[in-house]
Amino acid sequence: MHLLSTPSTTTTITFLFLLAFLLYSSPTSASYSETCSGIVPFRQRTDTISLTDFGGVGDGKTLNTKAFREAIYRIQHIKKRGGTMLYVPPGVYLTESFNLTSHMTLYLAAGAVIKATQRLWNWPLIAPLPSYGRGRELPGGRYISFIHGDGVRDVIITGENGTIDGQGDVWWNMWRQRTLQFTRPNLVEFLNSRNIIISNVIFKNSAFWNIHPVYCSNVVVRYVTILAPRDSPNTDGVDPDSSSNVCIEDSYISTGDDLVAVKSGWDEYGISYGRPSSAITIRRLTGSSPFAGIAVGSETSGGVRNVLAEHINLFNMGVGIHIKTNIGRGGIIKNITVSSVYIENARTGIKISGDVGDHPDENFNSNALPVVKGITIKSVWGVHVLQAGLIHGLSNSPFTDICFYDINLHGETGSSARSSPPWKCSDVSGFAHQVSPWPCSQLSSQEPGSCTNY
Repeated sequence: MHLLSTPSTTTTITFLFLLAFLLYSSPTSASYSETCSGIVPFRQRTDTISLTDFGGVGDGKTLNTKAFREAIYRIQHIKKRGGTMLYVPPGVYLTESFNLTSHMTLYLAAGAVIKATQRLWNWPLIAPLPSYGRGRELPGGRYISFIHGDGVRDVIITGENGTIDGQGDVWWNMWRQRTLQFTRPNLVEFLNSRNIIISNVIFKNSAFWNIHPVYCSNVVVRYVTILAPRDSPNTDGVDPDSSSNVCIEDSYISTGDDLVAVKSGWDEYGISYGRPSSAITIRRLTGSSPFAGIAVGSETSGGVRNVLAEHINLFNMGVGIHIKTNIGRGGIIKNITVSSVYIENARTGIKISGDVGDHPDENFNSNALPVVKGITIKSVWGVHVLQAGLIHGLSNSPFTDICFYDINLHGETGSSARSSPPWKCSDVSGFAHQVSPWPCSQLSSQEPGSCTNY
């Protein structure tokens, strides 16, 4: 199935996967009404301007950079009580990157498309994130995200399921041909910002990560669709990074990399910056990827704690649930709970690994060992899962309090049945209850009471 097509096809696909969600998860009505989105109030703007007021032309050919930048300059400098909504009417608006400002709503009407130019010679560079020390892909700076917000507050990106299209294929080809000079741009990035809402928008064909809140607090991502080809490199869906109070709900993501990956900095730079990700909620998410559905890491040097993911439906996955880190990362990963997950067609159901990811340079400290403890995974049902689980801790920093409850991961039958053990474990201790196939003995090495501390 080719996912990148018309908005009507996108709507149909989203509906089918939401229908599957209803059939397979069967959560109670209370789980549907439960939401974390109240952490950021949705503000109705008292002032509205249209992109066409500033010369915007939605013909798919005219470059609208000037119109976007002038409209946002007006919002920034002629402040209206309650903020201003920038309305993008139906049409295809080609543009270079642009920066948002505080107290604004970017509103995409039905049929509105904001499309990134593929003329890259003028794409701005910005400094690397201090918690990464360099661009994630290459030394030096990084290309600014297509839509960017730095130090802003009270910003909403919403509408009637209009589209933000990164036209990332030119960037993917540069990555494949190894002709990139700097790290590719994210589609949307908020940096040092707070009180952000992203809802009711389709994101497609990002050059790199799709939605990246970094050093942020109070962020809501809800009712979004994120699409990229399955072979598109590093097109993560939503990556909360050294951020707190993040709510991701009621969304469909089908990309070439992790659907959601919680991060907090890279090796010695992340350790030095020291800002964890915490209080992250992921709920009612459906998606597909050759990599992970719900991921923590591998960049976790600032620490990750208090993550809840529940009512998750994953199809055609590389790994269902993946917690990943490495020697040199440091950081503490703790109090991670994943529950009510359906997995269909996956290479691995659950993976918790201490040997994943590269390093920014040769200056990482090999004695900076991550600590992984207090991981609870429960109520997971999987079919056509080739390997139930892989858990590889570190010999000098074993993973502890790894707690599994009510997990059934069914493999293939017949000639394609599992030929390797369903679970492989090392340097781990924990507790398991009603897990099928029965996990490795290390997951029966602790008393169940140890799991209630998290």
